[in-house]
Amino acid sequence: MRGIITKSTGSWYYVKIDNTSELIPCRVRGKFRLQNYNTTNPVAVGDYVEIYVEGNKNEKTGIITNIYDRKNAILRRATKSGATYQIIATNIDGALLMITPHHPYTPMGFIDRFIVLAEAYNVEVNLIFHKCDLYNENDEYFNTLYNIYNQIGYKIFLTSIITNEGIDELKNYIKDKTFLLSGQSGVGKSSLINKLDSSIQIKTQELSDKYKKGRHTTTFAEMHFLSSGGAIIDTPGIKEFGIPKFEKWELGHWFREFKPFISKCKYNNCTHVNEPGCAVIAAVESGLINPLRYKNYLNILLEDLN
Repeated sequence: MRGIITKSTGSWYYVKIDNTSELIPCRVRGKFRLQNYNTTNPVAVGDYVEIYVEGNKNEKTGIITNIYDRKNAILRRATKSGATYQIIATNIDGALLMITPHHPYTPMGFIDRFIVLAEAYNVEVNLIFHKCDLYNENDEYFNTLYNIYNQIGYKIFLTSIITNEGIDELKNYIKDKTFLLSGQSGVGKSSLINKLDSSIQIKTQELSDKYKKGRHTTTFAEMHFLSSGGAIIDTPGIKEFGIPKFEKWELGHWFREFKPFISKCKYNNCTHVNEPGCAVIAAVESGLINPLRYKNYLNILLEDLN
């Protein structure tokens, strides 16, 4: 039987059988665990798999016997300094990163780490500024973020489950596609999915009043199929993304506004830190590259790739 993994709980993977609504809990054969020794999970939500079904019709379980080729995958380092990786999702058409300038505050460094992660795996990134009923055109931090990412070409949605702003636009964009949805705890991923499709009712919680920080309501990655068409892979809210190990000179390629200048650098392996003849540094100094983005580039270089 062939199907798609729609939910992962660590040891069990729930497989939706092709052309049916049947969901079968499955385990992974040991050989896959051994073959993928550098990942915490050999398969992930979004994977198409072949399964062997066991048990009776009332209590079916399965064994995953084959994993079909992926068109893409997003991975992150399982721990910041570790050598193992976690597959976040596979076979996606793009990624949606939810951002809240306030309640809770989304740091720009978090945004850029996610963008690097997606760009490195050739996954298109779209940004959702959520809870837009809580801020306006006079909000300095929102304006800073919006202007930076809009100017370098990222598609941006403004959404609110209170006013319904942007909901229909986002729903139409998702139609007939599969998107990874990510963001920090408390940004409202579950509430947004509930709003996109009223037949989906994911448990939600209020922000902690004391710290205005989010509480985890999504524990495991799960794919939700929208009645309007398309699917969203909801991921647990996380504090930070561990960037996979790249060569230092590669990082600049995942900052899209750097690309026109990289070929003009004096050295092919320029890391854009202090090399003579660096066209990226010159672009920052002349205002062609935003200094906040460049600062985050240096932070990732120092903290993740050393």
